[in-house]
Amino acid sequence: MAMKTTLSLRTPSPSLSLSSKLPFTSAFSLRPFPRRHRNLVFIVSASINAKPTVLVAEKLGEAGLNLLKEFANVDCSYNLTAEELCTKISLCDALIVRSGTKVSRDVFESSAGRLKVVGRAGVGIDNVDLAAATEFGCLVVNAPTANTVAAAEHGIALLAAMARNVAQADASVKSGKWLRNKYVGVSLVGKTLAVLGFGKVGSEVARRAKGLGMHVIAHDPYAPADRARAIGVDLVSFDEAISTADFISLHMPLTPSTAKVLNDETFAKMKKGVRIVNVARGGVIDEDALVRALDAGTVAQAALDVFTEEPPSKDSKLILHEQVIATPHLGASTTEAQEGVAIEIAEAVVGALRGELAATAVNAPMVPAEVLTELKPFVDLAEKLGRLAVQLVAGGSGVKTVKVTYASSRAPDDLDTRLLRAMIIKGLIEPISSVFVNLVNADFTAKQRGLRITEERVILDGSPENPLESIQVQIANVESRFASAISDSGEIKVEGRVKDGIAHLTRVGSFEVDVSLEGSIILCRQVDQPGMIGKVGSILGQENINVSFMSVGRTAPRKQAVMAIGVDEQPGKEVLKKIGDIPAVEELVFLKLQDKVVT
Repeated sequence: MAMKTTLSLRTPSPSLSLSSKLPFTSAFSLRPFPRRHRNLVFIVSASINAKPTVLVAEKLGEAGLNLLKEFANVDCSYNLTAEELCTKISLCDALIVRSGTKVSRDVFESSAGRLKVVGRAGVGIDNVDLAAATEFGCLVVNAPTANTVAAAEHGIALLAAMARNVAQADASVKSGKWLRNKYVGVSLVGKTLAVLGFGKVGSEVARRAKGLGMHVIAHDPYAPADRARAIGVDLVSFDEAISTADFISLHMPLTPSTAKVLNDETFAKMKKGVRIVNVARGGVIDEDALVRALDAGTVAQAALDVFTEEPPSKDSKLILHEQVIATPHLGASTTEAQEGVAIEIAEAVVGALRGELAATAVNAPMVPAEVLTELKPFVDLAEKLGRLAVQLVAGGSGVKTVKVTYASSRAPDDLDTRLLRAMIIKGLIEPISSVFVNLVNADFTAKQRGLRITEERVILDGSPENPLESIQVQIANVESRFASAISDSGEIKVEGRVKDGIAHLTRVGSFEVDVSLEGSIILCRQVDQPGMIGKVGSILGQENINVSFMSVGRTAPRKQAVMAIGVDEQPGKEVLKKIGDIPAVEELVFLKLQDKVVT
């Protein structure tokens, strides 16, 4: 007999002690500490009799330095070589850098365990070896909010400068020319601006564009529709956004799903003469394809602050193109933004040294080996269920409400689900976000994105030897890319369990399946009839795609069935089309499980 109990969303409390049953954990690596680091803990505070030492390796605003000096000894040493940094670091408890200093594994090894916090004064943490930081028990924090207004203002500046040919006209006048007829611009009022990525910066750009009299639409799978409506913005699909816009402004993170999202195929779908602004990440645009689109007139102009390679080569066709305005990554370069970043990172570093929880943490040390041994397969299951569920979402309404159900024979106070919930949030958010999710920031990150997580416990009869029987993830009030994933109650539903230490998908919507969550998955709904497994398997075999698992769940013989196929390689569009063209196949979707966030 099963009994249900409902659990509310619990935000980890700053007062949690070091003796808590489940300490803070990393969302990146799930292997135990090397033995020499087993005694490291997350809560890091200075010695009672001495101030900690903070090394500031790149220029930081005065306000931030003053905050640091109130709490710590501050060493401002700029332009250090890699060798000099490694020499200094063994005397430091914290390190603050911008983007120019590489914090490599050598730095963490040279610190001999003393370095407790690395603060990145900015958003991206590309220059910090997160795996090494986690292994050596060092917390990494960043400053993700202070640049918001500066980046939005720069986006609007580029938008207006591009529309009125400001940069080209300025260069022309300074060269002694007076070409009024050549530099006739276009008006912004009444034009449609598509904002791709409706987070902090994107929404601020939208507010300002509305003030310029533009009609603003946006695409973002996580943006709450009510927040967009409050600004007067319509959330639409990606294809609708790019095909109807006169101007496109990019504000998305660089992830596997957004890398080169503007390419030959997507440029071909755009309105002829579209104009593009990018103050996000250079890698979201295929730069060679953009040159081709500019030459063909598909894209009339582009205004770019970021590039795939920075600085770009001097002979770059894109930079030298007459219809391109280029600036050297100036999005955050205002006096006010630099001071704001300095304060934000100083507060985060001081808070971490005091032992407080950092909402901007991008990693945290691992759980003890004995706890991890029991939870590891369920942690893997939780993240992968989150990844599967979010990939099944379609449409522009955004993910708002997620319900997680744990089935277990253990008493409620004998199973701490914070780690599992954090990993589900990680799976839901990381595939399309640059945010790193862990136990420290999971609830904060979810709330920031308007994502409400509720938890329910189904208590089973039986032995409590295993911590969990199953985990179920439901997303309400969304459309699905795979209609069969919608349960009888109207939510996208996926369920899984651990078998022999391996995570398995056991339910999709109302269909029972059984497929190992390794590699990636093809879900296929078909009419239940003989030969279907052979036909699909034959197509995959001909394309040299290895099938790891295959399972079929059906409503009744000769009725509808869902086939779940685990594959080791990613099938191309042509392969999926061949499967979809089988007469009995009614719908299919390919779901990735292994993508990592690109920073």
